[in-house]
Amino acid sequence: MFTAPDPGLLRLRNALRAVIGVGAAVTASEVCGLSLPASITGGLAALLALFTVTDANVPAQRITTALLPAAGFPVLALAAVLHDATAARDAAFVATVFCGVYARRWGPRGQALGIFAFMSYFVTQFLHTVPADLPGLYAAMTLALLVAGVVRFLLWPVERALPPVAAPAGPPGEGLARPSTRQAFQAAVACCLALLVGQAFSEDRWYWAVGTAWWIFVNTASRGETLVRGFRRVLGTVIGVAVGLLVAVPLDGAPAPSAALVAVCVFGIFYTAAVSYSWMMLAVTVMVSLLYGLLGVLDPGLLALRLVETGVGAVCAVLAVVLVLPVTTHATNDAWIQRALHCVHAAATATAARLEGVPGADPAPHAAELELLFGRARMALAPLVHPLNPFRARKARAHAALRLLDDCVSEVRALVSATADPAGSREAALIAACLGVKAAVEALTTPGGRAAVDGPEPVSSPEAGAALGHLHNLERALSELAMPLGAAPGSRPAAP
Repeated sequence: MFTAPDPGLLRLRNALRAVIGVGAAVTASEVCGLSLPASITGGLAALLALFTVTDANVPAQRITTALLPAAGFPVLALAAVLHDATAARDAAFVATVFCGVYARRWGPRGQALGIFAFMSYFVTQFLHTVPADLPGLYAAMTLALLVAGVVRFLLWPVERALPPVAAPAGPPGEGLARPSTRQAFQAAVACCLALLVGQAFSEDRWYWAVGTAWWIFVNTASRGETLVRGFRRVLGTVIGVAVGLLVAVPLDGAPAPSAALVAVCVFGIFYTAAVSYSWMMLAVTVMVSLLYGLLGVLDPGLLALRLVETGVGAVCAVLAVVLVLPVTTHATNDAWIQRALHCVHAAATATAARLEGVPGADPAPHAAELELLFGRARMALAPLVHPLNPFRARKARAHAALRLLDDCVSEVRALVSATADPAGSREAALIAACLGVKAAVEALTTPGGRAAVDGPEPVSSPEAGAALGHLHNLERALSELAMPLGAAPGSRPAAP
């Protein structure tokens, strides 16, 4: 958590940009004379625009940012109108949850719009919004999105220098088997339970349970991932509540220090999100405590209630993912590992074609995709390597699988660099080694697949030595993967 790599200081730059964007949005709302609740809403809108819009390229990110009001404004109005109609308000909230999760089938844009719609409904519960408040909230959100867009796309366009790589989609399916459809039902059930139980604990702050259940389902795909994410959310909230008692309560809403600490929390949210969900939740919880202080309603009892509602939401999410259309951890990690291995196969094929002089052959896109697939496989395997997992043999084999997959990613990345100029490297030894890598992948992914049989190795030149070494290391790592993945192709990693 403390030493995680940050290539190109991307996390640091994103976090600093978020502080500037959110701070500028809130400042603009204050300068325009909008109310404190409106300014808080604007700050949230800017944070979401900078955090959730993750399209593969900058033009697509601009379109998604421009579409956020279309998702959020109608929901904001609906929630405000139904504020005093409890049954209709609750039903509309659950419907928003279902639609917001279902929208994930349209990729990063659908996910961003779904989150923005949900949070627009959520913030009305947080601020007790009524129809008379809507003009100020609309003005603040519009201004905030404009400011965030200027900061992101004009003043500090971090993404402009990055290669456009789309995040890998989840395993496909039809009907209820489709991940977005299944998760939509799971999330709706979880949030419905959280709403009912949360209201039993508090008629005013029940929405924290619903928010917890919602966010636990973001970027999870199996029972194990949901369990781990729920645990991390509760852990981060517990620590955040303790910090809030030590920091936010004594401040008692003092504007200047509270605003400064909110900026620190925004930085923490963006800087730790990719590293530790618990650390991110710590930052979120402290930020919420500070905002409650600014609104003049913070006290230790409120923080204790937040902890209780978080526990309620986590339990409801776990129950839903276990009982409603469940997908096992093994099924999910199998799917992602298989996709990563097929990507290695594609990289080896493209490398061989490049070495043979095929025009346009380029393994670089496959290497970039492999990085993303390995990240997703790591998420899928996280429950098996979690310290609380009592199955030591499974944990050891999952650790071995992660280590070897990491080796594969490193070797493919180095291979792409070593074969960037194939003009002097079109020789039989390199092409044969590529075929060996392909055979090793097929042995792991194809029923009845067999590893290549060693034979006389073609003589290679010193110029090809680096690339040949990477290919041999890659083939060795793939061969060693057979044990943690199981003897039979497609068997479960970390199985007993």
